[in-house]
Amino acid sequence: MGSVHLIEHPLIQHKLTIIRDVATGPKEFRELVEEIATLMAYEVTRDFPLQEVEVETPIAKAKAKVISGKKIAIVPILRAGLVMADGIMKLIPAAKMGHIGLYRDPNTLQPVEYYCKLPMDIQERDMILVDPMLATGGSASAAINFIKQRGTKNIKLMSLIAAPEGVAQLQKDHPDVEIFVAAIDERLDSHGYIIPGLGDAGDRLFGTK
Repeated sequence: MGSVHLIEHPLIQHKLTIIRDVATGPKEFRELVEEIATLMAYEVTRDFPLQEVEVETPIAKAKAKVISGKKIAIVPILRAGLVMADGIMKLIPAAKMGHIGLYRDPNTLQPVEYYCKLPMDIQERDMILVDPMLATGGSASAAINFIKQRGTKNIKLMSLIAAPEGVAQLQKDHPDVEIFVAAIDERLDSHGYIIPGLGDAGDRLFGTK
């Protein structure tokens, strides 16, 4: 099974509580989601390999470490993943960004890809797929399928809040994908919303209904 990393850093948990609050408006909500994503990126990138280099400080030459040629792609699931991707890009500005858009077919209820634009060298890059909510797991699993079809092998998923059902579905469909979340909530309701969750992340990010 793919490993699940629950990131419980106090700063992340504090900011997560504020975005759960129904009284938090779109501007503050967007800023906090971006900040949380930046903080979570520290854990997602913890296993990046390092190599030793020599630099000259104002005092003397020194041996120091840099990331060892790691090529990264950050791919938000439209539209709610966009703000999270911006937060990660602040930490990894050399990363390239792709986008994937999905909608649910009203007849089959299956996710359908309507947009996918990835870096040309995506096969050579490790990917961080971002979506604020991992609810049923259907959209994330479908997005990973579409991405794998384009040759990407090393994929990590970052979400703010997950439902146990979504985690289980993703582990079943993609046992090779590591999952990073800031909270695993109680359950899904009959409409597929996470309880207690934070509502519809896209609507709260962009002030839509």
